[in-house]
Amino acid sequence: MIQLDLRQVSPHAWAITTMRGCNPAIVATSSGVVVVDTPQLPTKALQLRRHAESLGDLRYIINTEHHVDHIFGNYYFRGSGAVVHHRGVHDNYMETTPSLDSFDYAASAVAEDDPEGLALLPDRAAYFADPNDGDVVFNGDLRLSVGDTTFDLVHTPGHTPGQIAVHVPSEGVVFTGDSVFVGCQTWLMNSNVTQWLESLDRIRQLDFDVLVPGHGQVADRQAIDDQRSVLEEWVETVRAAVTRGWSRDEAVDQISFADRCPVDIGQEHMMQFVQRHNTGALWDKLSSGRVP
Repeated sequence: MIQLDLRQVSPHAWAITTMRGCNPAIVATSSGVVVVDTPQLPTKALQLRRHAESLGDLRYIINTEHHVDHIFGNYYFRGSGAVVHHRGVHDNYMETTPSLDSFDYAASAVAEDDPEGLALLPDRAAYFADPNDGDVVFNGDLRLSVGDTTFDLVHTPGHTPGQIAVHVPSEGVVFTGDSVFVGCQTWLMNSNVTQWLESLDRIRQLDFDVLVPGHGQVADRQAIDDQRSVLEEWVETVRAAVTRGWSRDEAVDQISFADRCPVDIGQEHMMQFVQRHNTGALWDKLSSGRVP
């Protein structure tokens, strides 16, 4: 059975950064437990649920975005804790890019990285009949108080429309979701990079010492500037190709950041998908004069 690899990131918070999917986390308070994002692998989702419930009453499950690797595990938390996410998550639940079916992608991840979880995997109809989406759906920002701990859910659109960062001031930690990737490839298809850069500025203004990214290892504030540089270089590289008159096919074939860093755990086969779809998405916007 797959074992959890929880890393303590602050006095009362832990995160998992060593499995396929996002970096789910747990924060324990004086009046219960809060989970930030859920594992996409069934075995790990259930293990995380059991561990969270062993620490106290599971009060909230917060999703930072609508992509499959952050929310698929909600299904295995049904009946335990209120699910909280932004309206943008609710409205786009499980949608990705048209060339990637989210449910099929989740199922393939289970087959590859959690074969014991196949017995726990619902079929498509059963999953979408009750995926355990939002009990609390909000616009803008939201503050939750659990015992003596405050959770500030800060709207940080860009990677996705309903993207949020979860700031826990008393712990000195922020869970950025995919607004920040550390040491692994950034996925920016379907994103709004202009908004994303503005959201990085907003995260920078928060008071924290520890940054838990959506993917990659736990970091400090430098990760914000590093992410900004990645986004700006992608945009400027594709903008230069458009200016030179490259066709979409030429740009997609020739632009690659694959030598910069690996893709995240379990996604090695997706490197060219990321390069080509990042480039294509930016080319489509920049060639038509739209905001990237």
